[in-house]
Amino acid sequence: MTKKNEEIYLIDGSSYIYRAYHAMGGLSNSKGFPTNAIFGFCNMLAKTMRERAPKRIAVIFDAKGPNFRYEIYPAYKANRPPTPDDLQIQIPRIHEIVEAYRIPSISVPGFEADDIIAALSRLAADKGWKVTIVSGDKDLTQLVSDGISMWDPQRDVTYDREGVSKKFGVFPEQMLDFLALVGDSSDNIPGVPGIGPKRAIALLQEFGSLEGIYTNIDRVAQKSVKEKLVGNKDNAFLSRKLAELRFEVPLPVQPEDLVVQEQDSEALREIFKELEFKKLLEELPARRCLDFSGYCTISTMEELLEWVETFRRVRRFAVDLETTSTEPMRAKLAGLSFCAESGKACYLPVGHTQGSQLKKDEVLTVLRPVLEDETIFKFGQNIKYDMIVLKREGITVKGITCDTMLASYLLDPSRRGHSLDDLAESCLEHRTIRITELIGTGKNQILFSEVDIENATKYACEDAEVTCRVAEILCPRLETEGLTKLMNEVELPLIPVLVDMEIAGVRIDIPYLRTLSEEFGEMLKSSEEAIYEMAGEPFNINSPKQLGEILFKRLGLKGVKKTKTGLSTSLEVLEELALEHELPRLILGYRSIYKLKSTYVDSLVNLVNPETGRIHTSYNQAVTATGRLSSSDPNLQNIPIRSTEGRKIRAAFIPDDGYAYVAADYSQIELRLVAHISGDERLKQAFIAGEDIHAITAADVFGCSLAEVVPEMRRRAKEINFGIIYGMGPFKLAGRIGVGLKMAKQYLEDYYRTYAGVRQYMEEVPERAKRDGYVTTILGRKRFLPDLNNPNKIAQQAAKRMAVNTTIQGSAADLMKLAMIRVHDALKKTGLPARMILQVHDELVLEVREDVAREAQTLLKREMEHVYPLSIPLVVDTAIGKNWDEAH
Repeated sequence: MTKKNEEIYLIDGSSYIYRAYHAMGGLSNSKGFPTNAIFGFCNMLAKTMRERAPKRIAVIFDAKGPNFRYEIYPAYKANRPPTPDDLQIQIPRIHEIVEAYRIPSISVPGFEADDIIAALSRLAADKGWKVTIVSGDKDLTQLVSDGISMWDPQRDVTYDREGVSKKFGVFPEQMLDFLALVGDSSDNIPGVPGIGPKRAIALLQEFGSLEGIYTNIDRVAQKSVKEKLVGNKDNAFLSRKLAELRFEVPLPVQPEDLVVQEQDSEALREIFKELEFKKLLEELPARRCLDFSGYCTISTMEELLEWVETFRRVRRFAVDLETTSTEPMRAKLAGLSFCAESGKACYLPVGHTQGSQLKKDEVLTVLRPVLEDETIFKFGQNIKYDMIVLKREGITVKGITCDTMLASYLLDPSRRGHSLDDLAESCLEHRTIRITELIGTGKNQILFSEVDIENATKYACEDAEVTCRVAEILCPRLETEGLTKLMNEVELPLIPVLVDMEIAGVRIDIPYLRTLSEEFGEMLKSSEEAIYEMAGEPFNINSPKQLGEILFKRLGLKGVKKTKTGLSTSLEVLEELALEHELPRLILGYRSIYKLKSTYVDSLVNLVNPETGRIHTSYNQAVTATGRLSSSDPNLQNIPIRSTEGRKIRAAFIPDDGYAYVAADYSQIELRLVAHISGDERLKQAFIAGEDIHAITAADVFGCSLAEVVPEMRRRAKEINFGIIYGMGPFKLAGRIGVGLKMAKQYLEDYYRTYAGVRQYMEEVPERAKRDGYVTTILGRKRFLPDLNNPNKIAQQAAKRMAVNTTIQGSAADLMKLAMIRVHDALKKTGLPARMILQVHDELVLEVREDVAREAQTLLKREMEHVYPLSIPLVVDTAIGKNWDEAH
């Protein structure tokens, strides 16, 4: 017996698939499988199960093939394009996910999902049940009544009878007539041409229904409206027939059968792992495969000495630190954890606010010999962090043989997560204790040093054991993939270089920055006044909505690109609009200064470490897919070097008193690598002869002598040279150099005719990558490009550009990393009073005592130019200065 107060949820599955597909954009996993429709659908389903916890539920889908509406009107949905290929292949996975959630799904041949929902809603409502239709489709609002509501989880809005009226201007019982009048272009339901929503609402409010309108047609005041209604009466009633939901559906189940079963968490876990849905994975019940019984807390010196002897005997162990901050230069040591074999790990608390623990200095004295012994191998996860913290305590960790984060990164640089939590899931199928479970979040967050030692032990030991186990899995894979040499000769040796750089930090001129802040503030004020004057009124320049109203409504400029909320005012759009109007150009100038002031001028001062008086950026080895280093807190990669304002910010970076900056920059390294890798003889000979490559290209492309090349011709040739590396097509080139599309195409053709080897290389790299599944850099770094086989042509073209770009930019990154290692070693060997402090793009900066600046300059140039044997010379430009701008 069912109870009258039962509740049932009916999900409009087909509608949500299409809605998610268009809303989520071109999402895909790291293997290139499209996931936008699946991700949006899963979020809806998970939200429904999490927030509503229904006992009865079904997902309703359209059946394949035509339905009865095609018999009524053969042109029904005739203008709807076929299902896109990248959506088609997602639909089976959605059905798998519904099955794994153990949610009943229903489709009935000859009927649409809306009809099935109507039939089930009527049956359940007649039993006195509460029915919730999960959808955002206005067609289904005609079902809303006292016992039936509609919930849109994406907007988190529930529609009852009054809610439908407020949203659409008509009551649910009038919605069918409303649809009959306005039609539906997506379903090719004609409606009454010329009658829009506002007019339809007004007619229904006045006459009540479609029959009421036509019964009182002579009372329709506006002649043109009356003529449209009279002339399209058949269309109106046909449209109502098409939009009307059918209740007489041969249902394969009854509402009583639609009971939720316990979800198959393991099946969901496998699917979400494959699709890389991290958040949804987190919501599944935790699966913990490790046995914590082998974990212990070290509380006596005897226990510590026993573990140290184990390290000496086994000759390998994983190490992990627990600290009070994610910033290694501000972190205080709370404890250390170790694992030398699976199932056994220890935690050594030294800085907790409560509980019995050994003294930190005594502990580090005992640990120093094994941590600094390079013959005892260490594993770590992002071990650079731990090395910085320990070096601040006087310990230089040696013998690093595996960093699990870097191993994961080398094996799959496009992977979205290389954290220990991610690796535990993917390698061990184990869900780790999350740090937030111990320290909380937001205002209630505590320091790790305040966590009780028993809980800290479980968390820290688990980290150490996971690191140890993951290292044992990933290191053999590195060997199989031919990446061990890259790890051992580049990535691992680079870690101590970055440790020293991050500890050294950079000094900034605080008084200068404060003066610069005032200067930029005045510039912004002047820029605002000019913008307001041209716009004709003041407005919030940083508000896309208000800016859009000024540009597109007040000034009447033509919109270039749409967003969900209106016409876009993005950087690209403004750059295009700036070609036809002065205001967008002024906005671009304002935004540039505003960003520099807020991101650098005002924030750099707050990033100064109070203990060192310097800024300590973090260099990230496992972020960019090409292998380049990135920096964060602050990000020094994005300071513009070509603008006057950007150079003013660089001038704020200064050496200590009595020191100077020596900077070295690889000259055209990517073009030189194109010459070397492609083997193009014309390009190679130009570099070997030391010629101006942009002038040579200009002469070749424009068909003139070197003497006839003028600056504008050289500028265009430079854009072509660098555009080739990034896969720039004729359309983009035309915009960059200010010529027509036909002329840009001709320039590219002339370039490829001159440099035939480059053309052959550009064509061969994507084809080889399509066959192999990946591209490689000069040192064998791999990047997998599954989108080369993506049915979506846009994604495929983007992957082709990445294939070429990665081989060049990734090879440049390889050489820069080698150069950093060589320079670091050479400085140590010579004993020069100098240290490497900055690496940005193709540039290295040393802070050097003034009296040996010339000697350091020679060393820097020598080591960088001879870092790797190429078929063309590497050239390094160097300079000495009292600040970064002077030295650049």
